[in-house]
Formats: sequence, structure tokens, C-alpha cells
Amino acid sequence: MSIKPELVVLDQNILNLHHDLLERCRSGDQDAHFRIYKLYSRSMYNVAYRITGREDEAEDVLQESFINAFRNLDNYRGDATFGSWLKRIVVNKSINALKKRRFKLLPEGEDFDLPEEEAEEVYKAELTVDKVKRAIESLPDGYRSVLSLYLLEGYDHQEIAEILGVTESTSKSQLNRSKKKLKELLTGML
Repeated sequence: MSIKPELVVLDQNILNLHHDLLERCRSGDQDAHFRIYKLYSRSMYNVAYRITGREDEAEDVLQESFINAFRNLDNYRGDATFGSWLKRIVVNKSINALKKRRFKLLPEGEDFDLPEEEAEEVYKAELTVDKVKRAIESLPDGYRSVLSLYLLEGYDHQEIAEILGVTESTSKSQLNRSKKKLKELLTGML
């Protein structure tokens, strides 16, 4: 199987999308910093909010993440998009914010080696995006974190386990539990 040259060019274009802006940021250009912030702040805020579940914490995480990213821009190697590099910083800072809150991410003393359940997909007309958002926001921190990282941010269980410092089986069982709890919450809203 050969890779089409236009796909390689496209991949390089995606990786270099904001290369000029980032170079200007490295040289201290405040306008470039502002433009990068404007390009990524909304999506990164959403990532932080989905994990922390609190507007004020998400705002703090966002600011800390950009400060960290701009201070460490020389560590960005360009082997992934800037957005994915920044997102990793936001995810890590969001998890740290949860830990600072001293909430337990995962309940203690529970057996986490549960088989992964396959949920039956059923569409309900009265199920709205707003109801799903509210239900996700009301999940306990640990459930919301794993659910957000897996379903919304696209991390696999191995990556989640590394981020949260748990086993893959714990990540899988937390996802199953969060889905079950989410389903209960949504059923109660209908």
C-alpha cells in the first residue's frame, strides 16, 4: 500500500497550519500570542470544562495552560498539531485541578474488572443536546473525567490510564459506570 503524495502534503500542511504564528510567538510577538489564543481558547476551554465541570476552574485551567504553552513553546517539536499539543496540556492541568479539589477521581474499594457492556442505541426525540450536557455535568468527577477523555476527547483506555494514574481495566470500568449513570440521569430527565 502506498501513501498518496497529496496526503503527505496535506498532513504537513495540517502540522504547519500555524507555523508562522508560532515562530512569531517564540520571538515574543504579543499579537501572535493573542491570535493563537483566539484560535484555540474556545475549544480548549470546552475541554477543560468537560473535565472539571466548573466554569471558574475551566477558566483558570485555560489561562494556566496558555501560560505554560507559551513559556514552553521551545519544547513543541511540531510532530503533532499545535492544537493536540496544547490539548494535552489542558487535559493534564484539568486533571490536576480535580486533584487539587481533593475529590476522589475513582471510588475506593470497588472491583474495577467489569466486562465492557455494549449499549443498545436508541434515539429518543425528547433527548436534547442541552439535556445530555446537563447530565454529563452532573456526573461525579471521576465518571465525568473518564467519559470526557474517552468519548469527547478521543483518548483510548491506555492513554486515560496514564493520565489518571490508574489501570486500563479501571478506566474501562469507570467508562461503563459513567455510561450507566449517564443513562440513569437521562432517563430521569425524560
